[in-house]
Amino acid sequence: MKKNLVNVDLIVNFTERKIIFHGSHFADFYLEQTTKVQEKIEYILRIIRQVERVSKKFLSPIAGADGLYEVRVEYSSNIYRIFCCFDNGNLVVLFNGFQKKTQKTPLKEIEKALRLKREYFELKNSKK
Repeated sequence: MKKNLVNVDLIVNFTERKIIFHGSHFADFYLEQTTKVQEKIEYILRIIRQVERVSKKFLSPIAGADGLYEVRVEYSSNIYRIFCCFDNGNLVVLFNGFQKKTQKTPLKEIEKALRLKREYFELKNSKK
């Protein structure tokens, strides 16, 4: 049986990401979901935490939203989005989440995520 070769340098150089929450918005959203949706969210967050180059299927930048990303979750023909940003490279900060019901992401959800992102960095900078 032929084994796949793995480039050890890639594994050694990548540091697993840490995921944190800003406020309770993500936790509130998460707790409202069914167990199966929660499991799918956890699966995708595990990918983001452990994989160096995450597919756009799971994590994608929001165009024109200054460093804001969306975690993309699909389960049983339902679509969920969780907004986040990166801080210091390997730290992912989760903000708000919602169930997507239209093709376009609602502007009010993006604005809320941007507000939470500003809050996070203002709070972080005030502690220095």
